[in-house]
Amino acid sequence: MIISTTGIEGKKILEYKGIVFGEVVAGVNMFKDMAASFRNIFGGRASSYEGELTQAREEALAEMMAPAS
Repeated sequence: MIISTTGIEGKKILEYKGIVFGEVVAGVNMFKDMAASFRNIFGGRASSYEGELTQAREEALAEMMAPAS
């Protein structure tokens, strides 16, 4: 379990790992950039970027959990 507090009630801390982190740089292609630009002009959600951000966050969490386990 990965937590950002000093403890959880009813649970015993077995080991401290210190600071762990995960980083992902997600590349987006030219066509998604153009679609997002149109969304900025006309309004609406840039769903092409939302999917990329969701995937990048999931990958970063997975990378963070590897050294923490």
